[in-house]
Amino acid sequence: MTPTPQQAIYRILDANLDRAREGLRIIEEWCRFGLNDAQLTQDCKALRQELGQWHSPELRAARNTPSDPGTALTHPQEETRADIQDLLHANLSRVQEALRVLEEYAKLYQTEMAAACKQMRYRVYTLESNLSGDDDLRQRLEAAALYLVTAPSQQLFAIVEAALQGGLKLVQYREKDADDQIRLAQAQKLRDLCHQYGALFILNDRIDLALAVNADGVHLGQQDAPIAVARALLGPGRIIGRSTHNPGEMERAIAEGADYIGVGPVYETPTKPGRTAVGLDYVRHAARNCPIPWYAIGSIDLETLGDVIQAGARRVAVVRAIMQAQDPLVTTQHLTTYLERMYGR
Repeated sequence: MTPTPQQAIYRILDANLDRAREGLRIIEEWCRFGLNDAQLTQDCKALRQELGQWHSPELRAARNTPSDPGTALTHPQEETRADIQDLLHANLSRVQEALRVLEEYAKLYQTEMAAACKQMRYRVYTLESNLSGDDDLRQRLEAAALYLVTAPSQQLFAIVEAALQGGLKLVQYREKDADDQIRLAQAQKLRDLCHQYGALFILNDRIDLALAVNADGVHLGQQDAPIAVARALLGPGRIIGRSTHNPGEMERAIAEGADYIGVGPVYETPTKPGRTAVGLDYVRHAARNCPIPWYAIGSIDLETLGDVIQAGARRVAVVRAIMQAQDPLVTTQHLTTYLERMYGR
C-alpha cells in the first residue's frame, strides 16, 4: 500500500535520524578508542543526543522496514574500506547527507527541527575539519588554485558566500583597521562559512585571532612574527603563509618552513599602497625555483590572468577581482574555470 505524504515524510525523518546517529557513533568510537580525544568524543556524543531528542515516538511508529525497498540496495564501495581515513570520510559524508535530508523534510514537520539540523550540519563540518589531519589540510591547499583575500565591505559575508558557492576553496580574512571585537566576530562567521562549504580559512597577520577562531592557518607579512614563532604557537598542523616580494624573501620563507608564499604584487595595487610592483619576472623566477605552493597576487583579474599564467603561475590570489565584482559567484566560476582549463585540475 502506498503511504500517505505524511507517512512518507515521517519515514524519511525516522530513517535519516537513525542514519545520522549511526554514522556519528562510528566516528565517536574512533575519537574515543583510536584518538583518546575526550573533546571530539564529547562533540560526537552531544550531536547524537541532540538528534535523539528529535526522534519522537510518532516518527518511530512510522517505520516499515519490511516494505522498504532501500534495505536491499548496496554498492561495492560500501563493502570495504581502504583505511581508517576512508572509513571516517564515508561516515562523515553519511552524517552530512542525512542532516541535509532532515533539514529539508523537517520544514514540512517542525521548523525548529529543520533549524537545529542545519546548525548540527555546520558542527559536523567542523568535526570533519578537526579530524582531517595535517596532510589533508596541505593537500587541500595544494589543490586550491584560487585564493580570495578579503577587503572591508558592507557586503563581506554575502560576497564571500557567493564566491564559495562559485567553487572557491581558500579564503584569507584581511582587516587592518577594525577593533578586535569586530575582527573576532567577523573571523568566526567567515570561518564557519568556509567550513560549511569545505573551504580553508586563513587569518591575516593575527596568530592570536587565528587560535581564537580555530582558523586553518595564518598569513604573515614580512614585518610580522617569524614563522618559527607562529609554528610554535599554532602547532604543526595549521598552515602558515608568507608574503614575498623578491627571490631572497622567497628563499628565506621556504627555509623557515612556510607552507606557501605569496608572490607579488605583480602589478601595482591600491591594496598595497607604496609597494612597487615586482612584475612578471619574479613570477617566472618562482615558477622555476619555488618547491612549495605559491600564489601570484597584485591586481590580478580576468584581464591580466592570462599573462600571469603565461609567466608560469598555477595559482593566483585576488582581492578586488571578487570583492568588487558585480557578480562574485560568476566571477569566481570564470577564474576557477580558466585555471582548471589551463592545468587540468
